Amino acid sequence: MIKENLAKVKASIPEGVTLVAVSKFHPAEMIAEAYEQGQRIFAESRENEFRDKVSKLPKDIIWHFIGHLQTNKVKYVVPYASMIQSIDSERLLDEVEKQMQKTDRSSIDVLLQLHVAQEETKSGFLPDEIMALLSQNCIAERWPHIRLRGVMGMASFVDDAAQWRREFGAIRACHKALLDGPLKAQGISAEQFSILSYGMSEDYPVAIEEGSNMVRVGTSIFGPRNY
Repeated sequence: MIKENLAKVKASIPEGVTLVAVSKFHPAEMIAEAYEQGQRIFAESRENEFRDKVSKLPKDIIWHFIGHLQTNKVKYVVPYASMIQSIDSERLLDEVEKQMQKTDRSSIDVLLQLHVAQEETKSGFLPDEIMALLSQNCIAERWPHIRLRGVMGMASFVDDAAQWRREFGAIRACHKALLDGPLKAQGISAEQFSILSYGMSEDYPVAIEEGSNMVRVGTSIFGPRNY
């Protein structure tokens, strides 16, 4: 099943768009099956499950962390994650920097999570908040071990493609505003801050049409989650 599902998803994604296979709540055996089909980027959302899978699976897997990350769990994630997509607060940025200073890694890639959906349960920076934060701080001085690579977000959980498009458009607009404003002023290029990560199983085709170049797909590959 995974072989066929993965092939179908890959065939639907144009060149230049990165597929992140969301493996959270699925066993390591299912991840290994996708790995055997050539998938290398996987995403987890709970630090204990994440560390368990890292220990069991091939070392060349590129792991992304996509869930809400509590500051007291950061120390368990930064040694293993290639990218943390879910940076949703100033406090979390500070904690990632603090824990990175205790590792032998020179930097970690992160995405800034934006809140554009209607649901209050979703976390993330409001566009004005992240603009203000990055305008008021020298990134290289305050967070020298963090590489800002782009933005991440989620659309509202509704069956309305027009609303998805509006919300994806808001993420894209914030990405451009950051590049044209505080990031440009600090010498961070469009080549570095290049990732727009939005789109999941139900809405990724629309997300790609609206500028996403990284999609996070789980159910369409692995089937319903085993909670």
